[in-house]
Amino acid sequence: MVQQPNRFGEELRRRRLAAGLTLTQLAGLVHYSKGQLSKVERGVKPPSRGLAAHCDAKLNAEGALTALARTTLPDAEAEAEMTTGDEEVWLMQLSPDGQSWFRTVGRRQVIVAGAASMAGMSIGRPGTSSADGERFLEASRSLFDEYRRLGQTGSPGLLMPALIAQTHVLRDLSAHAGTRVRRALLKMGSRYAEYVGWLAQEAGDEKAALWWTQRAVELAAAGGDGDLAAYGLVRRALVTLYRGEAEQTVELARRAQSGTVPPRIHGLAAQREAQGHALAGDYDASMRSLDRARTLLAQHTSDAGAPVIGSTNLPDSVSMVTGWCLHDLGRCREAAEILDAQLAQVPPHATRTQVRYGVRRALAYAAAGEIDHACELAERLLGDAITVSSATVGADLRTLARTLARHPRNPSVRSLAPRLGTALHIIAP
Repeated sequence: MVQQPNRFGEELRRRRLAAGLTLTQLAGLVHYSKGQLSKVERGVKPPSRGLAAHCDAKLNAEGALTALARTTLPDAEAEAEMTTGDEEVWLMQLSPDGQSWFRTVGRRQVIVAGAASMAGMSIGRPGTSSADGERFLEASRSLFDEYRRLGQTGSPGLLMPALIAQTHVLRDLSAHAGTRVRRALLKMGSRYAEYVGWLAQEAGDEKAALWWTQRAVELAAAGGDGDLAAYGLVRRALVTLYRGEAEQTVELARRAQSGTVPPRIHGLAAQREAQGHALAGDYDASMRSLDRARTLLAQHTSDAGAPVIGSTNLPDSVSMVTGWCLHDLGRCREAAEILDAQLAQVPPHATRTQVRYGVRRALAYAAAGEIDHACELAERLLGDAITVSSATVGADLRTLARTLARHPRNPSVRSLAPRLGTALHIIAP
């Protein structure tokens, strides 16, 4: 059930008057127009999440206003259906024009249809011996790091076919290898599948993202690695975070921390929980989760034989996520200062990371009222934003466009608007 807009408006007016502020004064603090605030207070217009967060911070509402502005969670059973089923056979088509598609077919469906109806030109099996498996495993480990580097500089669609094929071969080879090699192949396959899930989300396909994340958990479990199940919850929480579902994000992140998991996964889950609390407007809970994340991530010891779980391009992920959280909490000037310092440390080759947090920085400056600087920052990012073609970055760019649209007479906004609109059309047509 959605909270009625007038409930938010009534509470906003009550707190504004208790603070001794006029509409004009509050508008100056949160950088929204007096007219828009008036409409929200009167229930004529529902509050945006950004407006709720800013008002919450300026009026010291401790999350009460943010909570009134939120909607309920989606049906958990419907989401569960996205990650279950009997899909076992993978079909992929690559076209000369660069288009490709992937889908799964139930094994029973293949049997009913007949193998011949599914067959194209056979390319044979990838191998049948443990020696084949070991050689391919070693090559796959080296390739994985290269694929992640490529993922920083190109669109998701360029990499996904190769990664899906690699996952399939690893899974297939495991069926013919000895126990030790089989487990190693399945674990490596799980890392590829998890990465495909992340790229699917970057491409804007939540259903595929959840499906691939579940496949990663299953492959890891088959290889004797139960820890990836916890990280699967962290990845699912990222989907709910971008949907704006604070409670679901916190719940999934807490579930990821409920068992005995390695410090890095535990720390990444605590970071995600902090983002969920920030979305809910709970400053204290968000900061406590970030403190816990910093302690846990400091306990991590790297394993040279296995890919690192989570981002490898953030020298201080907790500080970067702190900037992210402060923006969602309406403390935008603080957020901008932290993001300034952290982005200076991100490697130049990490284009996707630069764009993701760079757009957040531009958002923070825009929300803090520094419109010219926000436009300058955004202008630098648009070319790279088109290159990486990220749906999640596109969501923040749309928020930035709406924020800047509140200043239609500003010369910087008028100059940026055409390019920003073109970038948004290309990223999310």
